[in-house]
Amino acid sequence: MLHCQLYYVAWTFNTCHIVEISEMKPDKRRCASTKDREFGGTLGATCIPVFLPLTVLYLLSVCRTPGAALLQWPPPLPPASQLWDPVAAALVLGWLTLQIVLYLFPVGKVAEGMVLRDGTKLRYPINGFHALCISAILLALSVWLGMPLGYLFELLVPLATCAMGLSFLLSLYLYIRSFWAPKHALALGGDTGNPLYDFFMGRELNPRIGSFDLKYFCELRPGLIGWVVINLGMLMKEVELRDSPSLAMLLVNGFQLLYVADALWNEEAVLTTMDIVHDGFGFMLAFGDLTWVPFTYSLQANFLVVHPQPLGPVGAAAIVFMNGVGYYIFRQSNSQKNQFRRDPTHPSVAGLETIPTATGKRLLVSGWWGLVRHPNYLGDLLMATAWTLPCGTSHILPYFYVLYFTVLLIHREARDERQCRSKYGLAWETYCRRVPYRIFPYIY
Repeated sequence: MLHCQLYYVAWTFNTCHIVEISEMKPDKRRCASTKDREFGGTLGATCIPVFLPLTVLYLLSVCRTPGAALLQWPPPLPPASQLWDPVAAALVLGWLTLQIVLYLFPVGKVAEGMVLRDGTKLRYPINGFHALCISAILLALSVWLGMPLGYLFELLVPLATCAMGLSFLLSLYLYIRSFWAPKHALALGGDTGNPLYDFFMGRELNPRIGSFDLKYFCELRPGLIGWVVINLGMLMKEVELRDSPSLAMLLVNGFQLLYVADALWNEEAVLTTMDIVHDGFGFMLAFGDLTWVPFTYSLQANFLVVHPQPLGPVGAAAIVFMNGVGYYIFRQSNSQKNQFRRDPTHPSVAGLETIPTATGKRLLVSGWWGLVRHPNYLGDLLMATAWTLPCGTSHILPYFYVLYFTVLLIHREARDERQCRSKYGLAWETYCRRVPYRIFPYIY
């Protein structure tokens, strides 16, 4: 993972911090109470779809200004004439078509998701890493044939505009089609009866066209792999301007490629995340997946094209070390949790201490999950900081991602906390006493 993605990303790639997620039971509640609504309720659902697109355009425009000051007045939004380019529209549609074809390509295994409220399980193709590799081969072939990949730098604003338009159209389609979905197929948090709020949160939990799962496809495919492509385009633009890529640009590209490749290699883990299990598919996730992730997560590479930063070998080594530590914590904690979920008797997790719950599941209270309640979030934030440090310390703009991501994960942690306290009751209280720190050991 917004994933605003509004969760994705973290969304995006982090499974719920509870080590065992019990299968979803039939629930007749309808989340219609105003106090239960998230993101500011109706007011937030009205303002966020206006504010987020403007934020994306603002960040892309500020990156091009000489001072790159995050706070500017009047805001340097692009003129209307720069918002549209038919080449950008063709690229967005072509990219989306390619990823759909790769999604449908019969490679990789097929996995089952969590049990739904009607007692069934959906099946999902686990071939995202194949899509990444095939996309990389096709991209390398295109560059070898002379495609000017650096031209993506000039097209970023119209590309973002097209992605926004696609996000709104998809959200509208999802909202309209949800009225033909059976009641058990609706997301509890997006079926409030308030059109604005339900449009934002998403009414239908797992909208599908045949076997093609729209939410699962958007979660890890077009936007996430597109983020890597945009980064590479920024690298090629730097080569055009300065004959070779800078060390800072290489680090940003390498770190973020590792993150995306890891997410797609472990694609099956997304089937137990909040995005898939709990949230409906509406504007929140659609915009996050298709627009926010590729165009704001690539901000560091975009910044370095216009504002190159010197980076020596000692500084680079320290940043690589930080990213390595963050990745180790992120991957090891997630792997420990996923292994325990698959087979609690496995030698690597059999000796870990657990707490029983009233649901019949158990919560890990030792290992990585005895250090803090969200060790994967800690690793995520260390990596996010390492991605930004190559951009130097003279501008706050490239640190937008770290600041946003910190707020995002703290908000998501609080959201998890409420749901887990409601679901696990006394067992969760015991877990919190045993593991008092949420993300940062001895701090928070």
